[in-house]
Order: sequence, then C-alpha cells, then structure tokens
Amino acid sequence: MTSTIPDTSATSLLRFATAGSVDDGKSTLVGRLLHDAKSVLADQLEAVEHASRSRGHDAPDLALLTDGLRAEREQGITIDVAYRYFATPRRRFVLADTPGHVEYTRNMVTGASTAELAVVLVDARNGVVEQTRRHAAVAALLRVPHVVLAVNKMDLVGYAESVFAPIAEQFAAYAASLGVPEVTAIPVSALVGDNVVTPSAHMDWYGGPTVLEHLESVPVVADPTAAPARFPVQYVIRPRTAAHPDYRGYAGQLASGVLRVGESVTVLPSGRTSTVAGIDALGTSVDVAWAPQSVTVRLADDVDVARGDLIVPTAGAPAPVRDVEATVCHVADRPLRVGDRVLLKHTTRTVKALVKAVPSRLALDGSPAISQHPYPGELAANDIGRVVLRTAEPLALDAYADSRRTGSFLLIDPADGTTLTAGMAGPAFAADTPLATADDEDWDL
Repeated sequence: MTSTIPDTSATSLLRFATAGSVDDGKSTLVGRLLHDAKSVLADQLEAVEHASRSRGHDAPDLALLTDGLRAEREQGITIDVAYRYFATPRRRFVLADTPGHVEYTRNMVTGASTAELAVVLVDARNGVVEQTRRHAAVAALLRVPHVVLAVNKMDLVGYAESVFAPIAEQFAAYAASLGVPEVTAIPVSALVGDNVVTPSAHMDWYGGPTVLEHLESVPVVADPTAAPARFPVQYVIRPRTAAHPDYRGYAGQLASGVLRVGESVTVLPSGRTSTVAGIDALGTSVDVAWAPQSVTVRLADDVDVARGDLIVPTAGAPAPVRDVEATVCHVADRPLRVGDRVLLKHTTRTVKALVKAVPSRLALDGSPAISQHPYPGELAANDIGRVVLRTAEPLALDAYADSRRTGSFLLIDPADGTTLTAGMAGPAFAADTPLATADDEDWDL
C-alpha cells in the first residue's frame, strides 16, 4: 500500500497560549474570544451569569469562563494552566490560558512549550511592564514562532492611536532583540469586545485583523518533509506466534520528519545502521510515515534496538553527546544545585546525569535588555538559567531551535520521580552562542 502525505491546511490545528500581567484582563479576553466565537455552551454561560450576579455584576463576567479553580475565582487571578478546545469553520484551536504572576512562570513555560503562537496582553494604561518582558522572553526561549501583542483596555484611554502606537513599537523592538521572528500588535477592549472577534467601530485608524481573524489566518501548517526524521523507540514488538514467528518491530511516535521504506537509517546511540524494511500503521503496511503518526518500524537487519533508542536517517544523523549545554526552567520547589545527581529524560530514553555547572541565571526583572547573573550556583523555583550536564550514557540531542520535540528534556529527582527542570538544548535565544565547552573532569556517575 502506498501512502501519501496529506494536505491538512484546510483543517489545521493551532495551539496557542495567552499570557499577561495580573489585572491586564487576560481571562476576560479569553472569555470574550470564546463567547463571541460561539464556543460557550448554554449551561456554561448560565453558570457564569449566575456567579456574576452573586458577585454584584450587572453583566456576565466572562473571565469566569477560564478561571476554573476556586482560588482563582476568589482572588481574581489565574494560577494554573487552563486548556480550552474550540473551533471555527476555518480552524481548530487548543488554547492554553497561562498565569501572569511571576511565581507561576513555570506554568507559563508548560503552557507555551507546545504553542505555535503566543498572545501577550498589556494594559493600555500601563504599557510594557516587567511581566510583559518576562512573557516575551519565555516565548523567545521556547521558540514560539508567532507572537501577538494585544493592547487591552483601549476603551479606558479613549481608543487613542497615540497610546497604542508607542506601546506596539516598544514591544516590537524588545521582542526583536530576543530573536522573536514575528510580532502582530492589535488594539482591543476585551470587556466591550472591540477587535477580539468583531472589528471595532471606535478605532477606524486601525486597519489590521481582529484577534480571531489573525488566529484563523496565521500560517502554522509545517511541511513534515522539511525536518529530519526522528523516531524514538517506545516498545519492541516480538509476538513469537505461529503466524508471525520472526516478526520484530519497533513501535513509537514519529517525533518529526518522514520515514520511507527502503531508507538507510542509523540506530542511536549505538550507531548501528540498517534499512527500513517495512512500516506498519494501524495493522496495515504502508510505504511512508510522517510526524506525528504512531507506527511500527521493521528493519532489514537483526540489530540490537531497545526502548529509548532513536532511529534516524543515516544522512545527517546527530552525533551522540554526554556533555549537554542547555537553557532550563526550574519548576520544583527545591533548588537545582551544582553537583546534583538527577535523571535526564529525553524522548523515551532516561539516563543518569550530573549537574556540572550553572553558568548563569536570566535576570527577567524588567530591564530594557536581558541580563544574566553569572554562576549563581543554583536555580530556585521559576528561575530560568543555563546549565551544563554530564550524562552517564550518550544522548542523541538536537538543538531546541531545530526541533522542539527532540531538543527538549526533563530533569527528574531519582529519589521520588519528581520533575525538577524543563530543559532546552542549545543556545538560549536566537542571537546567542553556545556555552564554552565544560572542563572534562572525572565525574563519578
């Protein structure tokens, strides 16, 4: 059976995240977007109207559509990441509504890690503030390709272009310094609904798209053939039945790229080579598989392949390494210190590792440019910094800038399995250079 790579442009899925400082109206923007896009069920709207009346509001407080935790509703802030799924005739969406407060930076990293677009909200009365820069930096770190600056509460500044323009210019300059490839600034009033789903009648000086129009039209469908194939092995299938006495397949999800029958491949980290003899998808043999399909790959040679191995095209195969330089966001309450022994989970492979150095910690304190505190010795919860790790076994890591799937990893506490840190291999920002090679000391792993 011959398989062809489908054209999904008509039914494409956009994953996007929202972020904004406390009281900038982010939850109201999301609620307005869902409400005006007709993506709110009648019983949900009725519950919001009832809760709004009990709080003394004359109109429904649309922020309650996303602030689902009791603590969020009581404090009027977003704490956890809230995922919402909705669709329009033009596109399907997965929305990650992330917290804005500094102590929940790790939650924003979680929500934006798979996003193709980030909506950063600012209050038109306050302009670009410390948290705005923090959110732009996180979007740049995570290599989010599209950023929308939503300048909210334009109704409170008289819908003045003279207020909007300098905010948009300042943010665009800051984002460009971080290597953000694209910024679209949109003036909105989430409370009233201006430029969220329908164009505003109060800002005839603005001729750009509404928030929803931009979300529906931004190009996000990537060509799977453009990225090199990466197939992490999750499970080895050997049924040993009378019908399949010699069957051996390697099951997993294709992280990127395309694999074809007859292609020369290398198994990493061992470096053994073979040829793709067959690909099985849902019990049917196919000639080609593309990300993110889950398939079983059969090889022509009887080579040693186990869970955690990575099958890649022989041409351009990444070189396995044991010294890993990365940017990380520390998510655990206990600090990450030099000398800590951890587990490093990369795709389906988990190895022992040791923290050799913490060369810097990013100072996201609202200064006009990103600065770094050199050699802090440790990273506390919500800190973003650079680390150098030594692993007990080689890893086939891509740079995060090249592949968000195979360039990312987790650091795990070997004692209790707690996730400590989310890591991104390679330089921190697009304009950065890699760290200097760490000293080759005799670390006992």
